[in-house]
Amino acid sequence: MKKVLSVVGARPNFIKIAPIHKAFREVESICEHKICHTGQHYDTLMSDIFFDELDIPTPDFFLNAGGGTHAKQTATIMLRFEKILQQYQPDIVLVPGDVNSTIACSLTAVKLGIKVGHIEAGLRSFDRSMPEEINRIVTDALSDYLFVTENSGLRNLKYEGAADEKIFFVGNTMIDNLIQNLEKISNKHFFSSLNLKLKEYIVTTFHRPSNVDSPDNLNEMVNFLNEVAKKYDIVFPIHPRTLNNLKKFHLLKKINTNVHLIEPLGYINFLSLVIDSKGVVTDSGGIQEETCFLKIPCITVRNSTERPITVEMGTNHLVGSNFDAALNAIEVFNNSLQNTMIPPLWDGKTSKRIVEIILHHLQPQ
Repeated sequence: MKKVLSVVGARPNFIKIAPIHKAFREVESICEHKICHTGQHYDTLMSDIFFDELDIPTPDFFLNAGGGTHAKQTATIMLRFEKILQQYQPDIVLVPGDVNSTIACSLTAVKLGIKVGHIEAGLRSFDRSMPEEINRIVTDALSDYLFVTENSGLRNLKYEGAADEKIFFVGNTMIDNLIQNLEKISNKHFFSSLNLKLKEYIVTTFHRPSNVDSPDNLNEMVNFLNEVAKKYDIVFPIHPRTLNNLKKFHLLKKINTNVHLIEPLGYINFLSLVIDSKGVVTDSGGIQEETCFLKIPCITVRNSTERPITVEMGTNHLVGSNFDAALNAIEVFNNSLQNTMIPPLWDGKTSKRIVEIILHHLQPQ
C-alpha cells in the first residue's frame, strides 16, 4: 500500500486539497491518502468551516503551529512535521500553494529523503518582497513533481532550469473544487441575507501588508471604499489583520455605512456572494482565478500577479498598489465577460490527473 500525505495550513490549501482527497478515495485500495493540518490558520471561520463545507475529513495529523514571525512559524512547523514523517513514513508529500506551511513541509520532507509534489508550481509574481514568492521559488527548487496550473508556470520553470521530467501541466485543483460545488454556490444567494440587490453590489477583500499595514495606505483604502460606496454597495468580508489595523489607526469609524463589513465567510457563502456580484476588488491570489472561471470582473490592487493567465483572459485588471487607479477601473464592472475564454485544462479533472501521475510514478517500474 502506497502512502501519500497532503499538507494544509491556510484557506487556499484546503480548497486545493479537497478535490485531491476525493480523487484518492477512488483508489484507496492501492493508495492511502492522509492529511496533515499545520494549524498555520486556525480558527472556525478561517479553517474548520472549510473542512465541513468541502467534505474534507478531520485531519489525521494536527501540528498546532499558528502564530509568530515567519521564521518562528516555519521552524515550528518543521520540527513538528518531522515527527509526523518519521511516524507515518509516506512515499510522497503533497504541498499546495505558497504559504509558510508549503515551504516548511517541503524542506522537512526532502531532508528525510521523501519525495515532494508541489501543487500550483511555477507561478511567479517576480516580487521578492512578497514572502509567498520566496516560498514558491524554494518549494519548486526542492520538489520532485511540479504540477502546473497555467502556461506561465511552464515558462518560468523551464527558464529556471527545472528538468522536463519533473514538470506536469495538469490544470487547477481550485477550479476542480469550484466545479464540484458550483450548483450549491449558484443556489445559495447569500447576498439576499444582507438586503442587497442582485448584481448591484461589489465585493472587496484586502489583507496584503502593502495595502493594510501602513496607516497611509490603509487610509487610501478607506477613501477608495467611501468613494465607490457613493455609487455601489460594498460587501467587505474583513480579514482579522485588516480589521485590527483599522482599529489600531482609528480608521474604522471613517468607513461609509454603504460598506458592509462582515466577518470572514466560508467557501460556499463567499463564492455565492462573488457570483451574484457586479465585480470584485481584491489583493488576493486565488480570487483572481475563481473570478476568471466564473467570468466575474476582478480588479487586483497589487503591482504584480503570479496568475497572469487571468489578465490574459480579460477578467482580471491589474492596477498596481494604487487605489486611485482602482477607482478609475471601476467602470470595467459594466463590461460583459460572457465571451471570454476559460484557461486550458481548467476543466474539473486536474485532481484525477495528479493522482494518476503519482500512482504511475510510485508503482515499481
